[in-house]
Amino acid sequence: MEKQECLRIRTFQNIPTPEEFASQIELRNVPAVFVGCVKNWKAFTLWNPSNGGLDYLQGRVGSSVVDAMLSKSAPVFYGDIRRHDRVPLPFSTFIGFCKELHGDIDSNSGACCKSEKDMPSDESSQICIASEDDNKQVYLAQVSIMNTEHEERVQLPTLREDIKLPEFLEAKSLASINLWMNSARARSSTHYDPHHNVLCVVSGCKQVCLWPPSASPCLYPMPLHGEASNHSAVALGKADLSVHPRAETSEKISQKVTIHAGDALFIPEGWFHQVDSDCLTMAVNFWWRSEVMLAMSEHMDSYYMRRILKRLTDKEMNQVLCTAPNHVGQTMSNTIEQSDNRKTDNDVPILNKDSSSKGSKAKKLKEKTMLHELEPLAVQSLHALVSLVHDLVNTADQSQSADPSTSDVFAVGEKGGSKLSVKDACRLEDDPVASIIWKLQPLTLQSVLIAMAQNFPRTLETLVLHLLSPVGAEVLTRRLEEMDQLMDEEDRNDFYQIFYGVFDDQFAVMDALLNQKESFALQAFRNVLDKYLGIKFNGSTPWVG
Repeated sequence: MEKQECLRIRTFQNIPTPEEFASQIELRNVPAVFVGCVKNWKAFTLWNPSNGGLDYLQGRVGSSVVDAMLSKSAPVFYGDIRRHDRVPLPFSTFIGFCKELHGDIDSNSGACCKSEKDMPSDESSQICIASEDDNKQVYLAQVSIMNTEHEERVQLPTLREDIKLPEFLEAKSLASINLWMNSARARSSTHYDPHHNVLCVVSGCKQVCLWPPSASPCLYPMPLHGEASNHSAVALGKADLSVHPRAETSEKISQKVTIHAGDALFIPEGWFHQVDSDCLTMAVNFWWRSEVMLAMSEHMDSYYMRRILKRLTDKEMNQVLCTAPNHVGQTMSNTIEQSDNRKTDNDVPILNKDSSSKGSKAKKLKEKTMLHELEPLAVQSLHALVSLVHDLVNTADQSQSADPSTSDVFAVGEKGGSKLSVKDACRLEDDPVASIIWKLQPLTLQSVLIAMAQNFPRTLETLVLHLLSPVGAEVLTRRLEEMDQLMDEEDRNDFYQIFYGVFDDQFAVMDALLNQKESFALQAFRNVLDKYLGIKFNGSTPWVG
């Protein structure tokens, strides 16, 4: 809750100073609304359609030719160039469209004239360009007023005289200033920008839906190498969850704000946003590079990329383990119950002190694992693990007899008429062995492992060398690391002497664990590429999804 609260959009009635903006707003990298920020502009009065603003603009820049966005999906405009055309259009012609569509402009034209519910909810509602009004379904999107990086793209430089740089941006080195104007309702597709952005509404209003950069997985960004890599692949309106299942959570984590004429919205870099513009809306935006991007030296790019991908991969692995469905615990309970029902008196022999190895410290550890001294959960888990290993080996033996090619496949139980493979499992809920280990506290697991080492050495060997799945190896090693933190050095040495003493080749044990752990990390890495970069893997060959 606290984390979500820190990402909430704030509204400021008073315009901040440059210092306040830099330290209290920009640094937080969270959107903010500034009420009345634009009302002191000349444009706020001179461009007002109800006050002759269209005539003013036609006389001021009517002879200029601008790039207009034309789309068959209008009033929805997608960022992918495959779904729209950029066509040269005299600005005076566009003003003519506005006058034809809004000949009855009155004093209320500055207010929102359409609600969000009037927008098409999905692709089936799109308006195809086949009517006499087709030439009016255009959108002046990102028409350049100033551009420091590409001066040749500037098309309306004289309009800069009518706008005023917000006071809190006076210390910024702007990359560009752009005009956004639509004659009819328009909806932009969900996307993010690589620059900080202040969007100022001069006339009309805009409804903006925003998502933090961390919401990227549920918005399915387009592949990084594509032309529209900063756009979401999820269709506007109701998402097709069979294609984009993670999009189900996008609505819950979104925030919506309405920007009226005279107001401004700060949209930090990386924040996804989708904008609905009401009829005859005019806006100007300012883009500038963030301090983070300015401070990044090009020779550090590969290092930052590896650090970020590693951090996302670690996060993904943690989420796989911490967000496992609730039925994992139930699966473990069922497994333990089933193992109790079929155990015999000879399953787990009662230990006695005479069976302890030499050494007082090792003896002390072994005495902790006597059956009558084990806590009930440890006894149940021991029975369950032994039974599962035996079942898996028996299943493999049967598979080998029927088909030698299945010699490295282990399965357990029946699910929908087919055996459930766990050898390559990367999800906790798919592996009952890993589920049992994950539910045990470190020192309880220590008792179980020592009991297995003493009484079922070959079972423990089979478990570690042949039956641990990728998620099972990750879970076991994490629990061992937690166990290390709870013991002193002498206890740790004694425990691992007992544990590794089961194996003829201790290097083979480490190799098996590391190989499976790396398989788990590789799957997490693939998930990261899919969620954040739109890149999927089919086997070892990457392909773009």
